[in-house]
Amino acid sequence: MAAYLQWRRFVFFDRETVREPSGPDGAGAKPFALPPGIAVCDSGRGSLVFGDILSQIWFLPRSLQLSSFQAYKLRVTHLYQLKQHSILVSIGEDEEGINPLVKVWNLEKRDGGNPLCTRIFPAIPGNKPTVVSCLTVHENLNFMAIGFADGSVVLTKGDITRDRHSKTQILHEGSYPVTGLAFRQSGKTTHLFVVTTENIQSYMLSVKDYPHLELDTHGCGLRCSSLSDPSQDLQFIVAGNECVYLYQPDERGPCFAFEGQKLIVHWYRGYLIIVSKDRKTSPKSEFAGNEAQNSDKQVLNIYDLCNKFIAYSSIFDDIVDVLAEWGSLYVLTRDGKIHVLQEKDTQTKLEACKFMLFRKNLFEMAINLAKSHHLDSDGLSEIFRQYGDHLYNKGNHDGAIQQYIRTIGKLEPSYVIRKFLDAQRIHNLTAYLQMLHLQSLANADHTTLLLNCYTKLKDSSKLEEFIKTSESEVHFDVETAIKVLRQAGYYSHAVYLAEKHEHHEWYLKIQLEDIKNYQEALHYIGKLPFEQAESNMKRYGKILMHHVPNETTELLKNLCTDYHPSGSNESPRMLEGKKANSEEFIPVFANNSRELKAFLEHMTEVQADSPQGVYDTLLELRLQNWAHEQDEQIKEKLHNEALTLLKSGRFKTVFDKALVLCQMHNFKDGVLYLYEQGKLFQQIMHYHMQNEQYKKVIDVCELYGDQEACLWEQALGYFARKEENCKEYIAAVLKHIENKNLMPPLLVVQTLAHNSTATLSVIKDYLVNKLQKQSHQIEQDEQRIQKYREETMRIRLEIEELKASPKIFQKTKCSICTSALELPSVHFLCGHSFHQHCFESYSESDSECPTCMPENRKVMDMIRAQEQKTDLHDQFQHQLKCSNDGFSVVADYFGRGVFNKLTLITDLPSGRTATTIEAGLQRERLIHTKRST
Repeated sequence: MAAYLQWRRFVFFDRETVREPSGPDGAGAKPFALPPGIAVCDSGRGSLVFGDILSQIWFLPRSLQLSSFQAYKLRVTHLYQLKQHSILVSIGEDEEGINPLVKVWNLEKRDGGNPLCTRIFPAIPGNKPTVVSCLTVHENLNFMAIGFADGSVVLTKGDITRDRHSKTQILHEGSYPVTGLAFRQSGKTTHLFVVTTENIQSYMLSVKDYPHLELDTHGCGLRCSSLSDPSQDLQFIVAGNECVYLYQPDERGPCFAFEGQKLIVHWYRGYLIIVSKDRKTSPKSEFAGNEAQNSDKQVLNIYDLCNKFIAYSSIFDDIVDVLAEWGSLYVLTRDGKIHVLQEKDTQTKLEACKFMLFRKNLFEMAINLAKSHHLDSDGLSEIFRQYGDHLYNKGNHDGAIQQYIRTIGKLEPSYVIRKFLDAQRIHNLTAYLQMLHLQSLANADHTTLLLNCYTKLKDSSKLEEFIKTSESEVHFDVETAIKVLRQAGYYSHAVYLAEKHEHHEWYLKIQLEDIKNYQEALHYIGKLPFEQAESNMKRYGKILMHHVPNETTELLKNLCTDYHPSGSNESPRMLEGKKANSEEFIPVFANNSRELKAFLEHMTEVQADSPQGVYDTLLELRLQNWAHEQDEQIKEKLHNEALTLLKSGRFKTVFDKALVLCQMHNFKDGVLYLYEQGKLFQQIMHYHMQNEQYKKVIDVCELYGDQEACLWEQALGYFARKEENCKEYIAAVLKHIENKNLMPPLLVVQTLAHNSTATLSVIKDYLVNKLQKQSHQIEQDEQRIQKYREETMRIRLEIEELKASPKIFQKTKCSICTSALELPSVHFLCGHSFHQHCFESYSESDSECPTCMPENRKVMDMIRAQEQKTDLHDQFQHQLKCSNDGFSVVADYFGRGVFNKLTLITDLPSGRTATTIEAGLQRERLIHTKRST
């Protein structure tokens, strides 16, 4: 029970008297006055509705233009205006005696200018006439209840606007007058509250037979009951002289100790309105509480039951009723005046009461008041802040932090954090920071501070609860949390966060640098996607190789061939494997040559197109192992492996690098193989010369001498410089030089002159054979010269004969068709004759003999070729340098006429035809060419 005297009083309503509209002259309007004799009233659908003792029903709209119509012949006793329909239900009398009639009016339809009366029926329970005490109608128009002074309640079920669609029956019978009725609708369940002067009952109308329940054994006077709105859960309010009770359909709810004789009770927008008798006047009967005298003073109180304060209180003279319409309360007094109570806006109400509440430290009331009036979050936050400051200054830090928590999102967190940084209040600060994170309003600094609070308090359970939230509920910066936990030494918590939120770099850092769990770190990398696994192996591969070399090598093999994460749920066949560049991981194997060799050999076996660096490193590794091995059998095996790798054909593009590696490790077979592959025949021979392997020098010359003839000359010079007895090898070299004619004899003698052990007997056979060949060549040349001279002489005689003697043509047959020669015919100085028609048919030129033309053309082509080669200076110089016999090159070019000077004949001698001159010129050129050759 709430004590009435403890409730605070406020003035949340402004009181004014309703006045008539101002006239045209603008003079002050006088108070509005209602017609005399008003007995009952109600409101709804934009009007105040009145019923008087003269049978009139009045309508007062907001424009204050009164209108009326006669509803009964005698008087109107009850009115009920529905709020959701334009339906008005009235009860009145048309004749003397107890004979009340119920009339249902449709205000939207007219009948002769008046509202249409859709239904009329007598309000009599059974056959016994009695006075109607109260009336209520359900908003769905399917229920209407009428209470009587004899304790009866008549229920009309069905369409109340029509006779044939409704059914009337007696719902309740009793010994005490019915003082109040109210329908309560909750979902599909309908209840009817019935209150008399002595009890309260609840009927369930949505169930057959209408079961009922007695809620209490005391009642109230007329108009002292009402139904609250959903803010109070649609409770039935009954106002007694000592207390105000609230009821649910099945039980009694709270009660409030509001003393005084209650005259009128209403519910308005969350407020309970009670009109009670002023304590200075004498009490009245409960049942006749509305029949006060004009001199009576009455108090109107407006209560806020949720926040437990009085929103307004004022004294009026003889209140008829209190109506709610147009967002205001209208108080009707017996003198015909209307007083309007206009509720102040929320901001004005709060400003009016805030100062008083704050001054008296009534923060809880201020908060409740602000909430009930739907103050915005900024305003509420300010109240919470002031309340928190008040509690903080009083030393109530636990209570203060709860108020500061309610300001999260509006108040700057640093304002609160600075107050609780003291170590003794760290638990309060922890609570605030926790809520800040739960609302996802924390930054990295807040996360750092909260985790430090946990570590200072050594509250592992709270720490685990904070970090082990589901992924959808993470309210902090994960990376910051990992850093703080790592710094504080909570490695397991940091690892948990890093793994859960896929901060792979932090997970590996903690595992490798702090926990030293190399095996787990390596297993974790194997579960990562390809790109991340590759980057982390490049970063941490060396330290992993140092501690877990075998497992690291296996992971690298997998990463560089056909990588699939070890924790993947999908089948490896469905995923396209990725391959890393194996050459990039070679530095990981520093100081781990055994694992490096296994890795490189695996890569060359499963991936033939491995990068060149893999083969280079593997070659170097095999050569190192071969060079340092002492066991002959193992050394032979390593030798074969290295040579096999060299012969794999993978070093063509890096020939020089492979050669340097073999030379560095003195790998002779590899060096010789690379020389051979690179066609470095001179280097092969020089290698054998340096090792004084005479037989192999000769073998090299025999193998590659045809491709590079100078090898024999170098071999001769090499043996010539040796002071040892190398006659056997010199003889073999001289024999090949002689057969191939590679060097002039004089040069051979000069070369061997440097060898003190080489006597004349060494080159005796060579010189004798050489001189014999030259003598034979001289004889052949002299015979050829004599032959050319004789032929030249014969040709010259023919030329002179052609020049000085006439030519007799005695041919009797055509040289083409071999038929008897007939005129006209064509004769040439060469001795060929033709029929003219044969000549014209077969000849390509009028000045050339068709028979001699092919041979002449060959000669002319040779002459032109020689002329074209007369300027080939570079070619001549090149051949001269590269040839072993320069004299033969000079002789060849001399024979081609390179050194001859060509004479051009531009004018023809007189008395000689062009054909004759051309033929002679051809002869001379031919003779000249033969002479030159």
